[in-house]
Amino acid sequence: MTLDRRGEGATMLKTFTVLLFCIRMSLGMTSIVMDPQPELWIESNYPQAPWENITLWCRSPSRISSKFLLLKDKTQMTWIRPSHKTFQVSFLIGALTESNAGLYRCCYWKEPGWSKPSKVLELEAPGQLPKPIFWIQAETPPLPGCNVNILCHGWLQDLVFMLFKEGYAEPVDYQVPTGTMAIFSIDNLTPEDEGVYICRTHIQMLPTLWSEPSNPLKLVVAGLYPKPTLTAHPGPIMAPGESLNLRCQGPIYGMTFALMRVEDLEKSFYHKKTIKNEAYFFFRSLKIQDTGHYLCFYYDISYRGSLLSDVLKIWVTDTFPKTWLLAWPSPVVQMGQNVSLWCRGPVDGVGLALYKKGEDKPVQFLDATSIDDNTSFFLNNVTYSDTGIYSCQYLLTWKTSIRMPSHNTVELMVVDKPPKPSLSAWPSTVFKLGKAITLRCRVSHPVLEFSLEWEEREAFQKFSVDGDFIISNVDGKGTGTYSCSYRVETHPNIWSHRSEPLKLMGPAGYLTWNYVLNEAVRLSLIVQLVALLLVVLWIRWKCRRLRIREAWLLGTAQGVTMLFIVTALLSCEIVMPTPKPELWAETNFPLAPWKNLTLWCRSPSGSTKEFVLLKDGTGWIATRPASEQVRAAFPLGALTQSHTGSYHCHSWEEMAVSEPSEALELLGTDILPKPVISASLPIRGQELQLRCKGWLAGMGFALYKEGQQEPVQQLGAVGREAVFTIQRMEDKDEGNYSCRTHTEQRPFKWSEPSEPLELVIKEMYPKPFFKTWASPVVTPGARVTFNCSTPHQHMSFILYKDGSEIASSDRSWASPGASAAHFLIISVGIGDGGNYSCRYYDFSIWSEPSDPVELVVTEFYPKPTLLAQPGPVVFPGKSVTLRCQGTFQGMRFALLQEGAQVPLQFQSVSGNSADFLLHTVGAEDSGNYSCIYYETTMSNRGSYLSIPLMIWVTDTFPKPWLFAEPSSVVPMGQNVTLWCRGPVHGVGYILHKEEEATSMQLWGSTSNDGAFPITNISGASMGRYSCCYHPDWTSSIKIQPSNTLELIVTGLLPKPSLLAQPGPMVSPGENMTLQCQGELPDSTFVLLKEGTQEPLEQQRPTSNHSDSLEIWVTDKPPKPSLSAWPGTMFKLGKDIILQCRGPLPGVEFVLEHDGEEAPQQFSEDGDFVINNVEGKGIGNYSCSYRLQAYPDIWSEPSDSLELVGAAEAQRQTEETRPLPLKSVTKKENQAPPPILLHQPLGESLWNCQSQYNNLLLYKSFPLLYLAFRDL
Repeated sequence: MTLDRRGEGATMLKTFTVLLFCIRMSLGMTSIVMDPQPELWIESNYPQAPWENITLWCRSPSRISSKFLLLKDKTQMTWIRPSHKTFQVSFLIGALTESNAGLYRCCYWKEPGWSKPSKVLELEAPGQLPKPIFWIQAETPPLPGCNVNILCHGWLQDLVFMLFKEGYAEPVDYQVPTGTMAIFSIDNLTPEDEGVYICRTHIQMLPTLWSEPSNPLKLVVAGLYPKPTLTAHPGPIMAPGESLNLRCQGPIYGMTFALMRVEDLEKSFYHKKTIKNEAYFFFRSLKIQDTGHYLCFYYDISYRGSLLSDVLKIWVTDTFPKTWLLAWPSPVVQMGQNVSLWCRGPVDGVGLALYKKGEDKPVQFLDATSIDDNTSFFLNNVTYSDTGIYSCQYLLTWKTSIRMPSHNTVELMVVDKPPKPSLSAWPSTVFKLGKAITLRCRVSHPVLEFSLEWEEREAFQKFSVDGDFIISNVDGKGTGTYSCSYRVETHPNIWSHRSEPLKLMGPAGYLTWNYVLNEAVRLSLIVQLVALLLVVLWIRWKCRRLRIREAWLLGTAQGVTMLFIVTALLSCEIVMPTPKPELWAETNFPLAPWKNLTLWCRSPSGSTKEFVLLKDGTGWIATRPASEQVRAAFPLGALTQSHTGSYHCHSWEEMAVSEPSEALELLGTDILPKPVISASLPIRGQELQLRCKGWLAGMGFALYKEGQQEPVQQLGAVGREAVFTIQRMEDKDEGNYSCRTHTEQRPFKWSEPSEPLELVIKEMYPKPFFKTWASPVVTPGARVTFNCSTPHQHMSFILYKDGSEIASSDRSWASPGASAAHFLIISVGIGDGGNYSCRYYDFSIWSEPSDPVELVVTEFYPKPTLLAQPGPVVFPGKSVTLRCQGTFQGMRFALLQEGAQVPLQFQSVSGNSADFLLHTVGAEDSGNYSCIYYETTMSNRGSYLSIPLMIWVTDTFPKPWLFAEPSSVVPMGQNVTLWCRGPVHGVGYILHKEEEATSMQLWGSTSNDGAFPITNISGASMGRYSCCYHPDWTSSIKIQPSNTLELIVTGLLPKPSLLAQPGPMVSPGENMTLQCQGELPDSTFVLLKEGTQEPLEQQRPTSNHSDSLEIWVTDKPPKPSLSAWPGTMFKLGKDIILQCRGPLPGVEFVLEHDGEEAPQQFSEDGDFVINNVEGKGIGNYSCSYRLQAYPDIWSEPSDSLELVGAAEAQRQTEETRPLPLKSVTKKENQAPPPILLHQPLGESLWNCQSQYNNLLLYKSFPLLYLAFRDL
């Protein structure tokens, strides 16, 4: 192509970037496969100075790779071969210097070479953030009112992104994303949004450190001028090497015209400036890669553009694609009737010509402008001369060297009577005992009805829509010679020629599987009873010979009887059926499944041990052990005639065999399996769903009604089952329906029609009310009760599971009024899940089915995750999306709310996640939400419940709470953690300090609590702090600051003293004054209480802690404790010291001795010396105390303490004379009494200190000496 693509063209390419990206989205070409580009980003362990240590990461977008390559300035290369294939690798750069600054890109290895490079990362000098890159992504074309996304990549995480527009000093938008990229959205685009944009980044903690601005990007709004027209000369279909002219014409002169190819917007952008109102874009030598969708537009010198032209498809090919031809209503036409020949192909904008074999010229033409979905070649009043083979070809009005390929043909037959069909028997023409034979009447074109005749019985005649007739041989009445014929819809009164006769032979008899089981059980019980009788007779005979007592005989007979009864019951259990499994087919040839077919069998019971596949009901094909997914595969390979037949499977457990699965019928080597159609009971005026089970995934479905040749409904690939809906069932919808499946791509390969399903509307009672008493989402082992009720009296009820009857409840005549039935599952198992419903009936009239209840049994699959988008806090009247992310694909998801009995929403998806939209939420929508996912084909086995997610509907965030741990009063040099907590989860927190412009730290939204640690605290950390929520999404919800917390640092001033007035203990209701006194004037004091994290009064700290003071508020002091030292037993010559201890200081103690009316001793320190002279020290003692400030208030007495021992003789010496039983006081010129200082537990119990220690020891020596001498 000879076009200028430099200069202004390069500028326009960047100017219209947004336009180009929008075009692809507007044309629905999101499926265009682009060369995957790797992602490059930076990580650093220095968040405030990332250039200190840089690591570059390169990630493959969609596949694992064995090699990664890092490019620098297009010259230096570093490649890494990891030890195993991975998605991403790291390249260590280290500290950024002048030598390693430059332009970086990365690639990954994909066969047969390296991938497309990543976007260019520019690392500048140390101390600077990397320069961000800037591009635009559009959701719709950039017309007024559309939406545009501007993307800014900052290379680093946790950056603040700013969007600037030329002419504005302040940023027009900013974001703080969690990743490396920010998305700025411009909604409802207007001409005022045009302009030049740039983006910059800065570190959150350092708002003064900015990156260099990104390259400017100009946004142009299109659609200000009318759209031009784009035409191709000589035509839109050309051969490689030929030339082509594309003409873009508009209504305005002097404009610049631009042409682009949608499949490669960035490389296929061409422009021309002319003085006329049109421009020609010339392709000198076309190539295959020039094929694509082209469009054009024009713009003025201010870059204001027009609307886009219509898309023009250009084909560059050396061979035309094939066309296909179809005769309607049938290729067999009766003389004098009409027939339409439909010709279609993938090339648009080209005429079509109809050819007949043996003739050179076309029979008919269709112009390119007249072709639509309803246009066809029409043959009127056909005769025998119209018989022949027809084909259609493209009709070109210009010269080209493109070759015309061979096309499919249709053979048209004109007859006076339709040709005879073929008749076959399946599985054979010989009857087997208990088996029926299916006679199949077949013809290659659609028919209205088939008829079967029996030569031995002239009055015998059967009719069928699909041509299948089931013949049984009960009493030998099925053998004989049969033939069939048919009639078509266009001539319903004319029957075809009869088929060749077919003779059926075989023995008489009719035997069923249930009959065999019943007979086997009955025979087993008879054998057991006969054996039991023989054993009893044998025991009786032995007893007569040995003369054993009758009691032994009776006990033995009872034991044997029980043994055989248990054996009989076990024989019955062996044939008790379990839930039937599911059978389906899979293939790796979606266009020709019969080339390699595998049958799969899956059981809803987790205790299944083995699967068995059966053909034609009796032939054992193979057995397979059950896998972890409780399923097994039976590969059939390429289908042959030996594979034709009806297949079903069973699942085996230890003592039970399942019911057979639905039968899968293989009819031939090049035809799809025969589908199965089913529906609920038709109800007048209500919606009806018809289910077509096609066995294979990825097939298309078609629904037919008897009497209509064309499908009444068609569906694309929707899985192995399709649901056709009749919106409102009326009389006109009654009739016989069938369905067929076909391959997804043309030419279609069809299955045989399913067995017909007759829909007849019957008069019915209204549907009952059906529910579970608890939630239908239950855990294994739970108890579930279904309640089915109706206002009608004396009704019987039926419970259904997945359409099959499982339980019933007969009518009750005893209780008048409304009828109700309760169906109970005592302990729910994994196989009990499913869709339940109920109906009621009287003698002849049934009700409509109830609304179904989906019973989901959880805890089978891993739990999903539930997230709120954009966030868990929603403004009233807005909407929020709850995304439930599961583990497996193709599941059904349910959203639950705490307090709601039934799930709020259900959603079936093909992927592994579902989005639940809550519209215009209100205060009542606040609460805890959770979700589950479950499979619908296997008893609704579900996952564990997700972790609950709290949704807040409010216009103001709830206020968080800020507190310090361990306390807000911290000694200097210690550590403290400030915790910001609130009820909203999944939202970040930010911490503020008064008189500082920026926030200190940010805690991400991955935690429920924000922890802000402060280590090695100093005076600079003192101050008043607060915190608030920091959502990572844009919202108009108001944010409230938390409470203000003052952080106090102690250890800066001398320690004060603390006193209580009138004393440390007061009665309830009285006042107390705590006096804190320091050494420095103009000081502020803070009162603290032990065990609390905050001061009683918030003040600025200026001193150390004072000594602690214990405060008691009580109407009566607590009782003291009383102990004896060294023990409670007197020894000869030894005294005992009783120690009375209380919790309060400033008290006076008193010791009491049982039998003495007056108190024995008083003491201020609580120590009392007791001797046992003449046995007067023996007895029970107790003590109490009183406050010196309140002498009238006495404490409770202590627990009594008993002293025991032998009496001691009267002491002779003055030194050893016992002290009088009264308070020890100091006399003038007398040594002061010793002071007993009590030490903590584990050390000495007391220590005696005095000014006259020698005197005290001297007086003690005679005692010690006498004791030693006595010993």
